[in-house]
Amino acid sequence: MKKAQNPSMPPPLAAALKDMGEHIARMRKARHVLQAEAALRANISRETASRIENGDAAVAIGQVVRYLDAIAPGATLGRLYETQDAALAMLEKSEKRQRARTLSPQALKHYEF
Repeated sequence: MKKAQNPSMPPPLAAALKDMGEHIARMRKARHVLQAEAALRANISRETASRIENGDAAVAIGQVVRYLDAIAPGATLGRLYETQDAALAMLEKSEKRQRARTLSPQALKHYEF
C-alpha cells in the first residue's frame, strides 16, 4: 500500500502542488479533453491522472510532464504559469458573469406567448 506523501509535506508546498493540479485540470477542461483520454495519451492510468489533478505529491514528475504534454503539446512545467493559455482565456471569458439587460420590444414580441 502506498504511503500518503502530502501529510508530511510543508503546507506551502502542498498548496503549490494542489494549485498546479487545479491549473492542469482547468487546461484539460478548457480543451474539452476527458481525463481518461488525456491519461491514455500520456500512457498513465486514469487514477494517476486524477492524482495529478488533485496535487498528490507521490506522483512521479515524469508522469506529470507526460500528462501535461498530452493535454497541451509543447507546454512545460517551467512555463506553466508564465504565458496565458489561449484555451484557458476562452474558458475564463465564458465563465465571466454577463450583465442582464432588458429585452427590446422586438425581442419581447418574439418571446410572447
